[in-house]
Amino acid sequence: MAKPVLTISSKNYGAWALRGWLMCRLAGLDFSEKIIPPDDPAMKAEMLLLSSSMLVPSLQHGNVKVWDTLAIGEYLNEIKPKGALLPADIQARAHCRAICGEMHSGFASMRGALPMNIKAQFRGFKIWSRAQADIDRIVAIWRECLKTYGGPFLFGKQAGMADAMYAPVVTRFLSYDVALDSVCVAYCKRVMDLPAMREWVAAAKEEPEEIDELDAEF
Repeated sequence: MAKPVLTISSKNYGAWALRGWLMCRLAGLDFSEKIIPPDDPAMKAEMLLLSSSMLVPSLQHGNVKVWDTLAIGEYLNEIKPKGALLPADIQARAHCRAICGEMHSGFASMRGALPMNIKAQFRGFKIWSRAQADIDRIVAIWRECLKTYGGPFLFGKQAGMADAMYAPVVTRFLSYDVALDSVCVAYCKRVMDLPAMREWVAAAKEEPEEIDELDAEF
């Protein structure tokens, strides 16, 4: 079987691309990347949807094509069970799916106000109230998971699907100077210290300084 191919978008701006890519890395999948160029018409069409249900990221694995981020995570958990993207315990697994689903379909105000931009630094950024409400909910999710499962990641000792789903939020909080408590600051550092995240950030910083219309959630 040919090596799996993950189609992704900009590494600096592509929140959903990061989620799918990080899941593949955490699962231990040996894959190659196909990056859609910024001027590709399909990219702009997908970007304008501002939706998680797109063809980016998309995983081609033999005859199987999976293009929704949650579906990619579930598929990887099936073919790479040792990667433990989802918790083994049924109750924890249900909890994990719930918070992943909440990230998948929610937090529109935070996404719109704080678009992912890894290279940017907005010190003292003013956050409007609706975006702050989203941030408060995310912080509550993180604190609950870290307390319930003992950390250092959301569902225990190993980074998994939930951490991948919230990884772009971590980059946003850092880019926009979001005030966080010590528990969440430590969690953000753990995520950013993952070797895969270091690899992604290094590649993001090599992208052109400005890419028209890509400063958005996609």
